[in-house]
Amino acid sequence: MPQSHSNILVHLVFSTKNRAPALDDSWRDELHGYVGGILRRSQSHLLAGNSVADHIHLLFPLPRTVCVADLFKEIKTGSTKWIQNRDSALSGFHWQSGYGAFSISPGHKDAVRQYIANQAGHHRTVSFQEEYRRLLDTYGIEYDERYVWD
Repeated sequence: MPQSHSNILVHLVFSTKNRAPALDDSWRDELHGYVGGILRRSQSHLLAGNSVADHIHLLFPLPRTVCVADLFKEIKTGSTKWIQNRDSALSGFHWQSGYGAFSISPGHKDAVRQYIANQAGHHRTVSFQEEYRRLLDTYGIEYDERYVWD
């Protein structure tokens, strides 16, 4: 087969360090746009992106030529610098060390987009920790509670 094809959709979730409520409503849309630019430079594109004060959700196709961990590192490093430069009060901003990356069936893409779009409503009643545990359970990921949070 002379060509390579892939359609690996990723739902990426990660939190601010210690779930600090550092992501401000006034510039979150710009943050999502900045992350979209990182993805475009990596030959991908942002299908959905949304955040609340303490974490972010992204949905995008994983480029077939990019290592998962390298792309996630680029997203986190680039967005950290963008946030730190955006507001001098956030010069010490950091994301948590880890992340959750979940593969999405193309048939579930619209449902995940809707889920990501409804983050503000969702988090009126569910904490990030509760949401993240549910995602880990839904995707059958074993975890030790002692090491999930930082």
